[in-house]
Amino acid sequence: MRHYFIPFAVVGLMTLSCSSSARPEPGPDVTPVPEKDPDPITEVRIAAPSGTPLAAKETLTAEEATAYMATLQQIWKDAVKSAYEESFEAGKIIIGKKKMPVWWTTYGKIPAGGRSLFISLHGGGGAPAATNDQQWENQKKLYRPTDAVYLCPRAIQDTWDLHFVNEADAFYDAIIRYAVSALDVNPNKVYIMGYSAGGDGVWRLGPRMADHWAAASMMAGHPGDVRLESLRNTPFAIWCGALDDAYDRNKECAARIAEMDALQKADPEGYIHDGHIVPGKSHWMDLEDKAAVPWMQKFTRNPYPDKVVWVQGDAMKENFYWLGIPQSEAKKGKMLVASIKDNTVTIEKSDYTKVTVYLNDTLVNLDKPVKIVFGEKVLFEGVLPRTPRNMLSTLNTRGDLSYIFPALVEVKL
Repeated sequence: MRHYFIPFAVVGLMTLSCSSSARPEPGPDVTPVPEKDPDPITEVRIAAPSGTPLAAKETLTAEEATAYMATLQQIWKDAVKSAYEESFEAGKIIIGKKKMPVWWTTYGKIPAGGRSLFISLHGGGGAPAATNDQQWENQKKLYRPTDAVYLCPRAIQDTWDLHFVNEADAFYDAIIRYAVSALDVNPNKVYIMGYSAGGDGVWRLGPRMADHWAAASMMAGHPGDVRLESLRNTPFAIWCGALDDAYDRNKECAARIAEMDALQKADPEGYIHDGHIVPGKSHWMDLEDKAAVPWMQKFTRNPYPDKVVWVQGDAMKENFYWLGIPQSEAKKGKMLVASIKDNTVTIEKSDYTKVTVYLNDTLVNLDKPVKIVFGEKVLFEGVLPRTPRNMLSTLNTRGDLSYIFPALVEVKL
């Protein structure tokens, strides 16, 4: 893989150091700097609630599944808050040997349905730690979303790919989980954005974690070799200065806007996007790109889209929306496309020998037979039971309140 930003990252994004009057000041709820490191965090796993009769049932009705889902969600949120609170109050997440300092503030009120969460990635890159620290400080002041938690993580290392090394994904998962559990964030109103090296991160994290985001916005980053098909259900904004010609960023971004145009033309129900090559602007766009914040916030994640397009990125994923694959078969560039209509799941393309389909009563009517087809072949046909075991297992595996599935089936292709 080509390392596009090593030379650029050394000089950093110092052009972002604009006057304070041009930027909104953060609110009062800043995260303190800890005197010592908190304990490392681990994945939260909850047990079946012993005081709930539904947990002991073999199968559930639709109404029972809804009630049990609410019970599991509350137990899981309480467990996450308890497990992660020390780290977030200290302002530093530790997973394994990696550390991610985090800063956040809240703006506005808590609306009905919960706050939005904006994860905002700083510039810098393959530079001295002090340069990336300065860019992190700068990022805290750039944007001010309404009725939201605005959170800036400091990257876990100081390389050109600092925001999207494979280990980073677990930290973003932890941020979302804590924000949902403790900061009144709606799990379907989570957004990611970033400038320069942070934009590099959004190019990669946007598609490979697309099932997490309500929308994403890339500012002044380079796409490298990223594939965009996984953005089918994730609105994506591209911002770049017309004069930002280092490493052909302006040309590369323009080409990716055209690519998104083509994807949407071929699939008009997907690939919502917003592209801007800003006239007269170089790497620093004088905050014209702040228009991306309200644009993103218009959108709410649909965790159960009727069609999923999934291309593996650099970090291998075992699940994506309502689909799963064998981890052993995951490889960069492998593709899976599936759709649902009238209780029939159609696998349109698969580079895998097995696929797991996770279902609920939003995707299908589980009281009726479900059919799964691949070409002319019927891979499965029958009624799938809703079970409390499936619901607990998928919550513990996915760590997302929306990805609690009462039914699932694995099919061989």
